[in-house]
Amino acid sequence: MEEHKDTVGSKIGMWIFLLSEVILFGGLFVLYSAYRFKFRSDFHLAAMDLNRILGTLNTMILLTSSLTMALSIASIRKGLRGSSFAYLAVTVFLGLLFLGNKVVEWSAKFGHGIYPNSPDLLGRSSAEVLFFGLYYAMTGLHGLHVLVGVGLLSVMGYFVLNGRIKKTDFILLENSGLYWHLVDIIWIFLFRCLPHCVNGVDGWSRRTNFKLQAPKRMLPYGSGCSC
Repeated sequence: MEEHKDTVGSKIGMWIFLLSEVILFGGLFVLYSAYRFKFRSDFHLAAMDLNRILGTLNTMILLTSSLTMALSIASIRKGLRGSSFAYLAVTVFLGLLFLGNKVVEWSAKFGHGIYPNSPDLLGRSSAEVLFFGLYYAMTGLHGLHVLVGVGLLSVMGYFVLNGRIKKTDFILLENSGLYWHLVDIIWIFLFRCLPHCVNGVDGWSRRTNFKLQAPKRMLPYGSGCSC
């Protein structure tokens, strides 16, 4: 007897879960926006220590991974298990590449003494300490979601290979794809909301110039977070 599966109920359940994730990150975005409005000059000064090049690279990586995820689902719909698995493998690789870049970025921050409760960070203004607290909380939570997604997609790859996911039954892969797309969208908002230094280089050596030329370098509020 063929096993009955409620694909509609499964998809509804997934959308409810995704809604809870939107509420979680939405609250963080609102909190960040409120504090950025209150301390916009200090927040922009703190953002000078962020790396725009790595941020842009990670955005391209996740956008590409969304494409390969969609191609994997499209392939399994056509019964092309080999292609579906290959696209999944590329998606997992891109997810790991994203995490590797975040490790590099965080390592640079730690090397400059910019980490929670560090003497260098505590020597700055309270608003800058708040900025980096939100930065590590938001990007760390997102990175955790990427890690979970990589693990989930790895399991889906195994299911594709052993035939559990197939042309007539791919709801697990489709729901996993929805989760991965949400992770990508959240990163786009993070990259948009967390201001990055203008030229994409490490801002550590530019902080003094910023302090001396703050009126010329200050970005208007509308150029930062639009969430």
